[in-house]
Amino acid sequence: MDPHSSAQDVHRCDLCETAIVHSYCDFCHVNLCKPCVVDHISDGYHKHVIVPFNERRSTLIYPKCDMHPQKSCKFQCKDCNNSFVCSSCMASKKHKGHNFVDVTEVYKTMKDDIKKDTKELENHISPTYEEIARDLENQLANLDGGYEKLTTTMSKQGEQWHREIDIVINKIITEISEIKVKHRDILKKHLNEIKQIQSLIKQTFLALRKIEKSTEVSPAIEYKSKIREFSKLPPKVMITLPTFIPKPIDRENLYSLFGQITPLSTATEQNVLLMNQPNTSVRELLDEPKLVATIQTGQERLRNITCLNEDKIWTSGETNNIKCFNIKGLLLQTIKQKSGNFPNDIAVDSNGDLLYSNWQTRTVYKVKNERTEELTRLQGWKPSKLCVTSTGDLLVTMYSDDKTKSKVVRYTGSTEKQTIQFDDDGKPLYSGNSKIKYITENRNHDICVADFGASAVVVVNKDGKLRWRYTGHPSVTKNQPFESYGITTDSQGQILTVDSYNQCIHILDQNGQFLRYIDNCDLEYPFGVCVDNNDNLFVCEYSRGIVKKIKYLK
Repeated sequence: MDPHSSAQDVHRCDLCETAIVHSYCDFCHVNLCKPCVVDHISDGYHKHVIVPFNERRSTLIYPKCDMHPQKSCKFQCKDCNNSFVCSSCMASKKHKGHNFVDVTEVYKTMKDDIKKDTKELENHISPTYEEIARDLENQLANLDGGYEKLTTTMSKQGEQWHREIDIVINKIITEISEIKVKHRDILKKHLNEIKQIQSLIKQTFLALRKIEKSTEVSPAIEYKSKIREFSKLPPKVMITLPTFIPKPIDRENLYSLFGQITPLSTATEQNVLLMNQPNTSVRELLDEPKLVATIQTGQERLRNITCLNEDKIWTSGETNNIKCFNIKGLLLQTIKQKSGNFPNDIAVDSNGDLLYSNWQTRTVYKVKNERTEELTRLQGWKPSKLCVTSTGDLLVTMYSDDKTKSKVVRYTGSTEKQTIQFDDDGKPLYSGNSKIKYITENRNHDICVADFGASAVVVVNKDGKLRWRYTGHPSVTKNQPFESYGITTDSQGQILTVDSYNQCIHILDQNGQFLRYIDNCDLEYPFGVCVDNNDNLFVCEYSRGIVKKIKYLK
């Protein structure tokens, strides 16, 4: 039902304001009922355009000609900076021999572009900015809590330091107590020795007094003097009390030992908006990837796969048939490529049209409305693998006729825009001995090539400057050399590449650091891979001709 004529939105005539609208004047932009149409056009004005209400605003309003005010400009002159011209202008000497284009066609093309831009703004760009704003608001909301945690951590460090200082102080006090006991024992020992001598002296003194008062001869004659013995005084004990020598407090050193506050770091990260991609947030890897679905394609030696959307995939093998399946495995469409050989690769452009490459004809083809047309034909080179970028460009890996050189070429439409072949030292970036070089673009616009001939993943930035190479990850369970086949990337900027001989998938971060394997889904000679808008991984198995859908992110 047309929402403009539904019961919930009844339009009334702009003239009588009571009757239900029937027609519309596309020139005056007014709603009209049947009786009021006659009144509206009865003024003799010849420019009224009456159309059914459901077809309102369908009549184009052309600009008036500056040279011929009574005429409308329905064409543009390509040789005069696309200036608007009327039929009289076209016949004038000023525009003799010029090329003209119908304004209607230009208008329709621009309308389509406007619809696309509107959809992109509404579905992707605006929600992305909303997410950025929400993230900043969340950061502001969590600011006090974050700093409170910081001061709490510092206070805990202070408490820990106080406890350690108390332990040190108590240890030193214990040591002082032990020294004090030793000191007392030494003094007591010497005191006891002196008291024993004092006792002898007292006894000798009493004996001398007795002899001195006595008149007996024998005690006096037998007396032996002990003065010399008692005159030898014992050594004086000199014990120095221990002292505490405090170390000076070095505040700078103390500050560094206690800890430090990292400076406020403000950085801006380039936001890359993936056109025609859903809004995504940070997603972690599952502890264990899960096999979600299996699709039997019936294709021999299955090589390539690409996602049309969340529900449909295109596949191709070593036959000339390219097949489209839904996620339940139902065959929806079959396209037979022009030459008898099998396609090197397949891709889907931003409009949902199928692209495929053929090395035998040196051509990249486009299938639009079930009609196949040439997109570009190469000379001296043969196309291999394809990738449609986030901006709608086409990246093509290709190799020379003698199979000694390889390169990546960027196309906008059928126009060559960029060639990536050598590093800054003039050395080849890619091996020349293999035509299997799958390619993908990461969300930061890095160009990632799985170079089978070099047993490596080669990643360059959007300007073609080498960023890094990945040649595999040491593992006691992977016995075969790393040979990279298919490659794809996800919304997290992670790179997934096939290691066919080891029956697994390597997951790398955008800087080439190994994260984990996917090796638990009974993969048998995996080949091509792709990821849909929801980060589901699709893997085609070369020998069995089946596609496996794997969930690997939370």
